[in-house]
Parts: sequence; structure tokens; C-alpha cells
Amino acid sequence: MWNEARIINATANLLMVLAVLALLGAALVWLVRLPAFDFKKIEIVSAPNTSFQYVAPDLIRSALAGQLYGNFFTMDLGQARQAFESASWVRQAQVRRVWPNMLRVTIEEQKPQGLWNENQLVNTWGEVFTANRAALEDEASLPQFVGPEGTESLMIQRYAELTQWFDQVGIQVRGLTLTSRYALQATLSNGLTLDLGRDPGAEAPDPQAGIPGAVTFGERIERFVRSWPRVTALLPQREVRHVDLRYPDGFALTLAPLPESTQPQKKR
Repeated sequence: MWNEARIINATANLLMVLAVLALLGAALVWLVRLPAFDFKKIEIVSAPNTSFQYVAPDLIRSALAGQLYGNFFTMDLGQARQAFESASWVRQAQVRRVWPNMLRVTIEEQKPQGLWNENQLVNTWGEVFTANRAALEDEASLPQFVGPEGTESLMIQRYAELTQWFDQVGIQVRGLTLTSRYALQATLSNGLTLDLGRDPGAEAPDPQAGIPGAVTFGERIERFVRSWPRVTALLPQREVRHVDLRYPDGFALTLAPLPESTQPQKKR
């Protein structure tokens, strides 16, 4: 009898504890679902030491209004971050809760370096992205990059190297094209087109790699940049249209045709 009483008491105590826990759980669920904890404000700020140039916070709030679920306690911050990073001109987003009913989103904006292939953009990190190009103040000022998928970082690296060289002679790089055989061609602001040859940083092997005395990619560019002022001095009246830098001992020029009025007249 004594053992039965102990079992009955223990069972009653256990049931009481379970009942209290159930009540506490129900109260907690009721508490976290109170309207007081629904997000009343979504604050969108730029990353430290930056300001927005292309991101429009009001447009992002409107676009994502139906994609954010939950309140201060129940929202999945990972899903919320993905939703914000899907917005136009957003590279990365950090989302955190601010007690009791505010969501703060810190956004790192895309920094466009140029146009990529037909309808995309590439940023300064060599990442391709799609965004509303209407936000660009002057799309024509961006260089055009054309190349195989997966070569974006290489193209940005080459663009930085070429820009550093051609700044010395006051010329801008307006475009780069990398063919399927990894041959690189550059278009300059003076209308000049350069054939730079096989890029040694691409996946395709460089046919001159390991050959004693072969001219490297950087040496071709340096040789041309240092020679360009002398070329223009020797040809003051002629326009250079194309330069082939693939020669081991120099480069080849293609000149624009002379105007008809300056061509020698044939004798009758």
C-alpha cells in the first residue's frame, strides 16, 4: 500500500509539472505572437564609411514587403538576408533585430566596374551581377568587358593593370575582349585597338611559356606604352587604328587610309 501511494503521488506531481510546463509554453507562444513584437520599422543603412549611390531603401522595402515573415522572435534572419541580397544593386546584407520591433539591415552596395557581355554588370571584385541599369548616371562611361564565363576576375585584374600603364600617356581603356582561345584585345579611348596575344593567366596554356627570351604579357604592354609618344611624333598626320603586340621584337601598326584629297593624283 505504501509503495502504491508513493507511485500515485509521484504520478500526480509529474502530471502537475507537465501541466505547468504546458501552460508556460502556451503563455510563451501567446507572448511571442503579440502584435507588439511585429516589426514596425525596417531600417536600411549603408555599410560603414559608404553611402548609397544606386540602392533605393524605399524601393527595397516595397519590393520585399511580401517576402518577410515573422516578428522579433520568429523571423528567420537567414531567409531575410537572402531576400535583401536578391534586391537590385545589393551585394551583401546583414540583418539583425533591434528591441522590441525594429529590423536593421546594413547593405553593402554593388560597385560597378564595367558592363559584362550583353546585359550584365561586373563589380570591382570581379563578380558578375544583374541590376537595374537605369540607375547608372552615365552607362556609356563604363568599359565593356566580353569574355567566357569564369574569367571575370581575370578581366578586372587585366583592366587594372592596363589602366595603370595607359594613365601614363593619358589614354583610357574603354573595353576588353577575351576570346574562347584566351586571346586578349583592348579598345582604347583614342579609337585604337590592341591585340595583346594569349593571356598567360587564363586556363589555356601560353604557347610561349618557358621559351627562353620570350616576351611576357607585361613586357609587351610596357614596350608599347614607352614607344607610343615616339610613334605619334613620327606620324603626326596619320591615325593609327590597330596595333599588334604579339611580335617578339616589336609591334605592328595599321594606319587609317589617307583622305582622297591628299592622295597623289594619277597623270592623264
